[in-house]
Amino acid sequence: MSTPILEMQNITKEFPGVRALDNVSFQVGQKEIHCLVGENGAGKSTLMKVLSGVYPHGDYYGDILINGEIQKFKGIRDSENVGIAIIYQELALIPQMTVYENIFLGHEIRKGPLMDWNETVQQANDMLKKVKLDVNPALLVKELGVGKQQLIEIAKALSKDVKLLILDEPTSALNEDDSKNLLEILREIKNQGVTCVLISHKLKEVIDIADKVTVLRDGQTICTLDAKKGEISENALIKNMVGREIDNIYPPRENHEIGETVLEVKDWNAYDPSLGRTILKDINFNLKKGEIIGFAGLMGSGRTELALSLFGNPGGYHIDGEMYVKGHKKKFRHPRNAIRAGLAYVSEDRKGDGLILMQDVKENITLANLKQISDRGILNYNEEVVVSNEYKNSLNIKTPSVEQLVNNLSGGNQQKVSVAKWLFVGPDILILDEPTRGIDVGTKFEIYTIMNKLVQQGMSIIMISSELPEILGMSDRIYIVSSGKITGELPSEEATQEKIMHLATN
Repeated sequence: MSTPILEMQNITKEFPGVRALDNVSFQVGQKEIHCLVGENGAGKSTLMKVLSGVYPHGDYYGDILINGEIQKFKGIRDSENVGIAIIYQELALIPQMTVYENIFLGHEIRKGPLMDWNETVQQANDMLKKVKLDVNPALLVKELGVGKQQLIEIAKALSKDVKLLILDEPTSALNEDDSKNLLEILREIKNQGVTCVLISHKLKEVIDIADKVTVLRDGQTICTLDAKKGEISENALIKNMVGREIDNIYPPRENHEIGETVLEVKDWNAYDPSLGRTILKDINFNLKKGEIIGFAGLMGSGRTELALSLFGNPGGYHIDGEMYVKGHKKKFRHPRNAIRAGLAYVSEDRKGDGLILMQDVKENITLANLKQISDRGILNYNEEVVVSNEYKNSLNIKTPSVEQLVNNLSGGNQQKVSVAKWLFVGPDILILDEPTRGIDVGTKFEIYTIMNKLVQQGMSIIMISSELPEILGMSDRIYIVSSGKITGELPSEEATQEKIMHLATN
């Protein structure tokens, strides 16, 4: 039996008030794709930061062995020197630089004291061929889509002669085609001798690609499952991740009554002056009280642009059309006007647009409705704590305290804080843009349960999602968007993935 390329033995890592990793052990064989799964906060990303040197030796307990030899990484450079590269969920490319400059950034090719640009371009082309990406290496990265940027990150890792490639949620922001392409590239580089550790919440892709899967729960190793032994299945993964079986990830709604129309949009058009083109064309739809409508479509179809144009138009689009809220014609010039009219928008980018990461949980929850806990402009801090704890408990936000910095929470708990912020506003209409992106199956179930409770209480929800099972499982009606137009409307009982994809590609 060959020596594993990686062994992590009894790794323990603590932060103030919480033990993120508790005696975690796992090993990865040579030339395999090993997936790491678990709920948000299970410790997956923390474990990989220990491995890559982000948390240096001495900052944790336990041992890291590469090819049987104990390593004591003092930083990322040390881990790279033994062939480890990590690609994070938030890509680390510089948009204003070229593809070839990004690929060799930090380990530039030199000819004496000068940069050897000819050799850089040539080797960049070789790396791009390895990931089957046919683009001009002289292009600026900002001119490429997210899927191609993800492949450039892999090309960058391969240029460092990587032996062990770690990918943290690499497909979370990709559409279905780009995700399939990325997984195929991982199989290719596995055949070239590169071992991959893949963190993912998308269980179907884990089942599709993994040779082995290690499950973490609450900072501890639960089990390692082997595909060759037929041990990897969706039920097995869910049961080990959450500690129980979830028979139906999309919980049914009871006593579900749909009322009168609360939002109607007519002949809605939007022109983006920064792009110099029309991004929304003749949009017509309606939303009823106590209803969830899903908006499906491929990335770039215009779903988020539609949501932003309705929510006070922070993008500065030129809008033409009519919107009625509870029968009253509205034209919002700023998100504050939308909030006052009973609308709330949970952004798809919780870290960039939804939360202030360096503020604590309570400050984020109350941020959009400070008037509610203020008296003549003076904030009532005691009331802020009371309100925040109520949402912490009702949404099951896992944090030692509402005074914990949001940056220290897992992705799923950050998402709950983002939802809590807008629930505190007390909206009648809640827009959820990719509400479960990058979160685990257990937290997804909790988000879906919250959504069901809200519509049972009379709220109305617009849900934008790239995950078709989520659209099918949670929506009462589904609108399909393609190239800025609504190309179809389907009641949930008639909708299928095939019908949606047909309309999404029209």
